[in-house]
Amino acid sequence: MTTILFELGCEELPPKSLKPLRDALQSSVESQLKEAEISYDSLKAFAAPRRLAIQIEGIADKQPDRSEQKRGPAIKAAYDAEGKPTRAAEGFAKGLGIDVSELMTIETDKGDYIGYEQKISGQPVTELLPAIFQTALDKLPIAKRMRSGASREEFVRPVQWLVLMQDDQVIDAQVQGLQSGNQTRGHRFHAPDFMTIPQASDYESLLADAKVIADFDKRQALISERVAALASEVNASAIVPQALLDEVTALVDLPVALRASFEERFLQVPQEALISTMQADQKYFCLTDSDGKLQPYFIFISNIESKDPQQVISGNEKVVRPRLADAEFFFLQDQKQPLFTLTENLKNRVFQDQLGTIWEKSERVAKLTAFIASQLKGEAENNPSPSLATFKDIDIEQATRAAILSKADLASTLVGEFPELQGVAGTYYARLNGEPEAVAAAIEEQYLPKFSGDVLPKTAVGICLALADRIDTLVGIFGIDQAPTGSKDPFSLRRSAIGVLRILIEKQLPINLIGLVEQAVRNYNADGANKVVKMGDTFTQVIDFMNSRYRAMYTEQGVSVDTIQAVLAINPHMPLDFDQRIRAVSGFRALPQAATLAEINKRVANILAKSDGEVAEQVDATLLTEAAEQSLNTAVNTAKETVAPLQATADYAQILQALITLEAPLTDFFDHVMVNAEDAALKANRLALLKQVRELFLTVADIGELQI
Repeated sequence: MTTILFELGCEELPPKSLKPLRDALQSSVESQLKEAEISYDSLKAFAAPRRLAIQIEGIADKQPDRSEQKRGPAIKAAYDAEGKPTRAAEGFAKGLGIDVSELMTIETDKGDYIGYEQKISGQPVTELLPAIFQTALDKLPIAKRMRSGASREEFVRPVQWLVLMQDDQVIDAQVQGLQSGNQTRGHRFHAPDFMTIPQASDYESLLADAKVIADFDKRQALISERVAALASEVNASAIVPQALLDEVTALVDLPVALRASFEERFLQVPQEALISTMQADQKYFCLTDSDGKLQPYFIFISNIESKDPQQVISGNEKVVRPRLADAEFFFLQDQKQPLFTLTENLKNRVFQDQLGTIWEKSERVAKLTAFIASQLKGEAENNPSPSLATFKDIDIEQATRAAILSKADLASTLVGEFPELQGVAGTYYARLNGEPEAVAAAIEEQYLPKFSGDVLPKTAVGICLALADRIDTLVGIFGIDQAPTGSKDPFSLRRSAIGVLRILIEKQLPINLIGLVEQAVRNYNADGANKVVKMGDTFTQVIDFMNSRYRAMYTEQGVSVDTIQAVLAINPHMPLDFDQRIRAVSGFRALPQAATLAEINKRVANILAKSDGEVAEQVDATLLTEAAEQSLNTAVNTAKETVAPLQATADYAQILQALITLEAPLTDFFDHVMVNAEDAALKANRLALLKQVRELFLTVADIGELQI
C-alpha cells in the first residue's frame, strides 16, 4: 500500500475553468480506478494556476487476480457421436492455447456448451496509471485545445513538466508527451526554480514552503476568511459572488488580501455600475454597510507577498480610478435629458425585424400592462385575499407610464457601457426625474426573475410590467414562427415562460393565461400595428409552450412526472389553480388508497372510451339491480354533496380526501357487477354511473395517469 503522485505543470490555466478541470480530473481517475478494481484509501485533487495534480494514498500495488470464463460451441457441435472432439472444439482450444482435455462443460438454460475458466493475473498499478491519467486528461471538458511548439500533443495550455511518482520512486512513463520525473516548481516569483520532491506524500507541504497553496478549497477558504476580516475592520461586509470567488482563487498561488479605497464622490453613481466594473474588470470584492449601501473601499487578492504592500494598494487605486470616472461620466451625461426623451431613440432601434422597433414593443407592453393592472384591481376589489391587497390601489396610469419608460434606458450611455444595468439605470433616472416611486421601481423589477431561483418583483406595477413584457415577447416570437428549437432559444422564451408562471403562482394571482395571451395577440393586430401575428396558431402554440414549462418547473422541485401529467390532462389555464392541484395530487398519492383508485380510474377511463355513442349524464336508480352498484350510486351522490362546496373554494386536497371513500364501493362494484351487460339499458345505466365517478375525480386531475 503506497502513495501515488501525479502532477501536470502548465502555463497559467484559464481561471474560470480551473475548478471544473480539477473536478473532472478527479472524477475520471476515480471511475477508472474503480473499473480497474484498484483499491485505495483516499484520493485528493489539487488545482493551482500552473498545475493540476492527483495524490492517491494507500493504493494497492496491483489489481486483484480474477477468473474469466470463456464459452465455446455447444456440446453437440464440440463432440461427435463417439465422444471425440470435433474441429470446432479443437479450434476453440487452440485459440485459447490449451489442450482439448482441459475444456469444461458449462450448463446454461439454453443448453450445455464447452468452455474454459481462465485465470488472469492482476497488472501492477504502476503499469496501469500512465494510461489512466492520460485518459483522464483527454476527457477533460476543454472547449478548445492548443498545441505547443512542434509537439503534436494538445491541451488547454502549453504543458511544461510532469511528475509521476510512487512513494520516493519515479514511475517511468510518458503522459501528454512529457517524460515523467520528480521535479516541480513553486511560486512563479517567490520560488521559480525546479525542486525535487523526495516523497509523494510530501507534495502539499513542499509546495507550501515554496509559496504555493495547492489545495483549491484551502486557498478559497483562506481568501474568504481574509476578505471578511478586512471588511470588518471598516464595519462593512464584502460582496462575494461564488463565481468571482472561484475565479480569484484560480488566479493566485499565494493569496494576499489587501484593502484599498476610492474617492467618495463616485458613490453618487449607481452603485450597481461601480460594483459591476470592479467585479468584472478588476476582480475586486466590493464592500457595503449593513443597509447594503456601497462603501468607498474594495478588497483585492494579490499573488505576491510584497515588501511594500502600500505600493501595491496605490497601484490598484490608480487602475480603478479611470474606470469609476468613466461610469461617473456616463451617469452625468445621461442626466442632461429626461428619461422620457431617450424613448425617441427607441423608434430607430429594432426589437426584431418582423416585430418592429423597441418603441413599438413598449407601446404594446403599455397596453398589456394596463390590461393586467385593471384585471388585478378588479379581482382585489372583489376578493379580500392578502395576495391581492397591493393591487387594490394600483394606479393604471402609472402602470402605463412605467411600461412606456421601461426600455428608455437602453438608449442611455450608461447602459451602452454596462449592458447588465438595463432596468437599474432606468430606475435611477426615473427617480432623479421625479417620476412616482411606483413607476421608478417597476422599471428595474420588469426583468425579475432574471434566472432560476431569482427574486420576484415586489411592487404591484412591477409585477404587471414583468408579466406584460414577457408575454408580449412570447406571443410575438411564436407569431413569426421563431419558437425555440433544441438548445437554441435566442429570446430566452423558456426562461420568460417560467418567469410568468412563477410570478402568477408564487404571488398567488388568480389570472387566466388565456385572457393574457389573447390580449397580447390583439395588441399586435391593433390599428397601425404591423399585424404579422395571427390569433389561431399563435394562441395555441403559446398556451402549449407555457403548459410544457410546468414539467421543467415542477420536476426541479421534486414533483413526480406522473403527478404533473395527471394535472396537465385536464388542462387548467390558471397557473395558481394548476399549482393548487399539483399540491393536492402530490398529497393524495402518498395515501394508502391512492394506488387502487389510480388503477380504477384508468379502468373507468378505458371503459368509457370504448363505449358506443354518448354516455348519459343521469343515473336511473330504478335500473340499479345489483347491491354493489346501488352502494356505489349512494356513495357517489354523497361524494357529490361533499365536493360541491369544496370545488367552489378550490379546496382540491379536501376533494380528494372526500373521494377516498369511493375506494371500497368501486372495488366491490368491479368485483360483482358486469358493466357490459347484455341488457342495453343496464349497460347504459352502469356507464352513466361510471361517468359520474370519472367526472368527480376530474374536478381535480386525471388520477388514472398516476403510476403508483
